[in-house]
Amino acid sequence: MTATQYQQPRSDLAIARQATLKPILDIGAGLGVPSDALVPYGHDKAKLSLDFIRSLKDRPDGRLILVAGITPTKAGEGKTTTSIGLGDGLRRAGHNAVICLREPSLGPCFGIKGGATGGGYAQVAPMEDINLHFTGDMHAVGAAHNLLAALVDNHLYWTNDLKLDARRISWRRVVDMNDRSLREITNGLGGVPNGFPRTDGFDITVASEVMAILCLSEDLMELKDRLASIIVGYTRDRKPVYARDLDAHGAMTALLKDALQPNLVQTLEHTPALVHGGPFANIAHGCNSVLATRAALKLSDYVVTEAGFGADLGAEKFFNIKCRQAKLVPDLAVIVCTVRALKMHGGAAIQNLTEENLIVLAKGLDNLSRHIENTRSFGVPVVVALNRFAADTDAECDMVSQGCAELGVELVVCEHWAFGSAGSLQLAEAVVRTIKAKPTRFRPLYDDDLPLWDKIRRVAQSIYRAQGIIADQKVRDQIAAFQAAGFGHLPVCIAKTPLSFTTDPHVKGVPRNHVVPIREVRLASGAGFLIVICGQIMTMPGLPRHPTAGNVTVTADGEIQGLA
Repeated sequence: MTATQYQQPRSDLAIARQATLKPILDIGAGLGVPSDALVPYGHDKAKLSLDFIRSLKDRPDGRLILVAGITPTKAGEGKTTTSIGLGDGLRRAGHNAVICLREPSLGPCFGIKGGATGGGYAQVAPMEDINLHFTGDMHAVGAAHNLLAALVDNHLYWTNDLKLDARRISWRRVVDMNDRSLREITNGLGGVPNGFPRTDGFDITVASEVMAILCLSEDLMELKDRLASIIVGYTRDRKPVYARDLDAHGAMTALLKDALQPNLVQTLEHTPALVHGGPFANIAHGCNSVLATRAALKLSDYVVTEAGFGADLGAEKFFNIKCRQAKLVPDLAVIVCTVRALKMHGGAAIQNLTEENLIVLAKGLDNLSRHIENTRSFGVPVVVALNRFAADTDAECDMVSQGCAELGVELVVCEHWAFGSAGSLQLAEAVVRTIKAKPTRFRPLYDDDLPLWDKIRRVAQSIYRAQGIIADQKVRDQIAAFQAAGFGHLPVCIAKTPLSFTTDPHVKGVPRNHVVPIREVRLASGAGFLIVICGQIMTMPGLPRHPTAGNVTVTADGEIQGLA
């Protein structure tokens, strides 16, 4: 395809439909996966069997590349698109590469964000299937989560031998849709046959601890053990009640048995992609599954994976939670930025982003510099990918490049959206060159034995450049109780707005010496981390005034239209 054809203004869906996909068995064969190790879901997607993944354990690992980004803005950064473009670029350069991504949630797909399969000529496919029901993993997580919720209320209804306090039940329900009216509900209404009335609520499925557990478990037995360790609530004397106390973990594991197997798909250029799991990065660790990452490292020389939101949330949790628990060692991080997003951090209004403005761009570069410094503080080499848009001028691109050069970081201007792997080849070459020249010295931000309060403060001060953290006495007592109960070794998972280094989404750029208020803490004992909720953060998003769902329809011949 010529460059002129690439530049035609066409929708992502139209571009995806023009592509001719290979049979998924052929994609697997190219990775050395035999057909009997794949569980096909049609002709273009399949699951990797757990037995096959276990058989790979003695193979050497490839190189692990994390794609992160600057603080997100409404202008968009194209982190997923860059991850896919980099994977395609590595294959174009002759390297054996696999991409590892999260599965999209139906909530954002039908809300304000749209799909999450990339864009332009850097997409994973089939995009309609991946963005909608895919292989049913999301539904399995929701079913397992809600089975536990039903068993909690059933126990209250019949005997309550565990003396579970209905006022202290922490296990809510989930649905994979943005629905603000379900955030707080009262259930059990209608008299004795319907159980005991109590306040309850819904989170979105990808915020479920079950999702986090699925993505951190490496086999079925670990999955079952982690599910058994979920705390559903407390007794009147504040003793925890676990899922295992309700005999729930076996049935939950049965519902998740197939969902634990990673999903194999392909890009438009036939690069293998493992798309599996989808924990939110603002309430969980925001990374694809450990199983998918492990399998990819055994099957390829280079693995490109992605962390949610900006590097301050996504990369920090990838390093401190996923890499810590799975004993992964990342070789390099790519930080994605755009000229227009940097201009927003410099103070430009969104309607003025297509105008050249070197003054605000220079100010916005501070946000990129902060993310570079933070990422390098983990001992991981960095390359910057400037995702170029049509309105970006050469002078603006040169300014960003010069700013990175002053920090000793290579920047590559990328045009994978318009040109596919041809537009990301230079990025791929820079990544390989940097990995060979600068060996990783990866280390987490804090040690396991650092107290929970100090771990929270370390993240706030080192990553957010905050003066410190504050919490009322109730929250301080909760943290102290978790520490005393033997959970002090766990990493912390900060839940806050992704739109700022502070807890105020309107504060752009690189604020310093602010204070991070801790509003609530939740123990995810099965997932193995402490959730620290800072500021106002929603675990059940709402739909915007004009939801993306209003654009989606189906023609008489079954063709889906309007899916972004």
